[in-house]
Amino acid sequence: MATHSPPPERRRIQFDEQLPLDHRLNQVYRIGAGLMGLFLVAFGILGLANRIGFFDTGGDTTLGLSTNGALSVLSICVGVLLFVGMVIGGNFASTLNMAFGFLFLLSGFIHLALLDTEYNYLAFKIQNVLFSFVVGILLMVFGMYGRVGSTLPHDNPYWRARHPEEAEFEARRAAVTHGAEPPGLERRSGPDTTRRM
Repeated sequence: MATHSPPPERRRIQFDEQLPLDHRLNQVYRIGAGLMGLFLVAFGILGLANRIGFFDTGGDTTLGLSTNGALSVLSICVGVLLFVGMVIGGNFASTLNMAFGFLFLLSGFIHLALLDTEYNYLAFKIQNVLFSFVVGILLMVFGMYGRVGSTLPHDNPYWRARHPEEAEFEARRAAVTHGAEPPGLERRSGPDTTRRM
């Protein structure tokens, strides 16, 4: 009877343990969430300031985009969530950017089909559809940056989590080369394996 060894356990990626808070990846995720969140909140506030009806489809515009009260409130809510992602940063911000990027793309396709119909409750026009596509793509690029690809550098936390054995080998090789303990080795080693002075 053949036995199969269990697949290697995937490590959960923790930016706080592997990268400083000002690391480039963390900055990209935060900047992406913050910029998109700022625009959406501004768009929503300006839309509400115009006192447009909640489901009005009369073609009122704000910042060049058609809007109504419902779209303004929804924009503020999404913008605030992106701000939360900016504050938390790290893996959470990356995942949040990708999720909202997908939702914006989906919204663009749905409202493209609903243009000039009675079900266009958010008063979308073609410029809103194009805006949804652009924001969706930008958010997905910000969220996937340094996370998806075949040429990730070996100090990348996502590469390290997907290749734990290679990452540990490289850490040990670097420790031998530079005469220092590899990161995290002290925690994994027992008291009898510590280096003696």
